[in-house]
Amino acid sequence: MIQALLEEIIADCRPLAAEGEPASYIPALKEVDPSLLGICVVDNGGNVYRVGDTGVRFSIQSISKVLVFTCALSHSGIGKVLQKVSIEPTSDSFNSIISLETKNFSKPLNPMINAGAIACLTLTNGDTAEEKAGSILELARRVSGNEAVDIDEDIYRSEKATGSRNRALAYYMKSTGIIDGDVEELLDAYFRICSIRMDCVDLAKTALLYANNGTVLGGGQVFRPGIARVVKATMTMCGMYDESGRVAVTVGLPTKSGVGGGILSVVPEQMGIGIYGPALGAKGSSIAGLGALELLSNRLELSIF
Repeated sequence: MIQALLEEIIADCRPLAAEGEPASYIPALKEVDPSLLGICVVDNGGNVYRVGDTGVRFSIQSISKVLVFTCALSHSGIGKVLQKVSIEPTSDSFNSIISLETKNFSKPLNPMINAGAIACLTLTNGDTAEEKAGSILELARRVSGNEAVDIDEDIYRSEKATGSRNRALAYYMKSTGIIDGDVEELLDAYFRICSIRMDCVDLAKTALLYANNGTVLGGGQVFRPGIARVVKATMTMCGMYDESGRVAVTVGLPTKSGVGGGILSVVPEQMGIGIYGPALGAKGSSIAGLGALELLSNRLELSIF
């Protein structure tokens, strides 16, 4: 049933890709084929359903914020995290600086926007860029169950060469005391973790781990259930930036997107969903991928609300 449904959904949603285009502000991202679209579902029975371009590896970009937030909570605890970043929705874009200047006393509004993730990165394991990026990459491999997950060096170099907005965010937070230490070292780690490379199956398996509160199928705890609950709640409110409210209504699941075209969505205690479609809509998420997620959620009545 699910396999046939996914095939139908991909056929219905693939034409939507023509209405979007790949991210252009990172040069290496705009080179991909915008017509690509894939979806994978992994359920608690261990079944893997996949349709479309699910074997294509891509940089997860802002989906890495889920991993950074998880690492910060695991290493430093919720109290220290809340000293650096709030957990409130935003009506501004993911790389906006206005919120830091005019709202919330210079503290990032949530961990799912660029400023929030950079701030959370200060609370993860490691002192150097390589150590911090290494701890996030290690978690990415554990949550996906795939030791082949790596960093796309071309994307990393492209991000580092063009990351002026993220530098502005980081240096502003340095001036207000949210960030201490070497800003360029921290930014290097951030550019690296945004360049982590996965495919739809990796994303779906990652989502399933959060669906099961940090426990892998067959047993074994990767992170505490309380951390999983905080991360899922934050994804629901903030994971889709300034369209999080609309996605909560139309999809109703903890969801996180990235400008690389990936979407990770969690169906608590049931399944994980991973989607790839590099053609983005106006808000910076996969336009065909979000259409596919909405159809899947509605057809299977997956909404948590």
